[in-house]
Amino acid sequence: MKKLLALAAMLAAITSATSAAAAPDAAKVEKTYSTTCLACHGTGIMGAPKVGDKAGWKPRIAKGKPALYLSAINGVKMMPPRGGNPGLKDDEMKALVDYMVAKSN
Repeated sequence: MKKLLALAAMLAAITSATSAAAAPDAAKVEKTYSTTCLACHGTGIMGAPKVGDKAGWKPRIAKGKPALYLSAINGVKMMPPRGGNPGLKDDEMKALVDYMVAKSN
């Protein structure tokens, strides 16, 4: 029983530490979205799917995340590569796609 309680306490500590570590990343993704993506994906300008518009995102999401990642990294239609922010790394672009999909799915 003591081992089980110790294991539960250890898992709780790990989960808490993981959540705390993930929070700054989530804040960074949201900030990057606001400064790089929001202008188009918040308004739907030039055909960009608006974040939260499930119908607009549905056919894109159906293509799968790898296709969405490639579109975000390489550009698609009127969207320039990396949303016009060449300083963004691939993993940052993927996190932005994941953020927008989560809000639109």
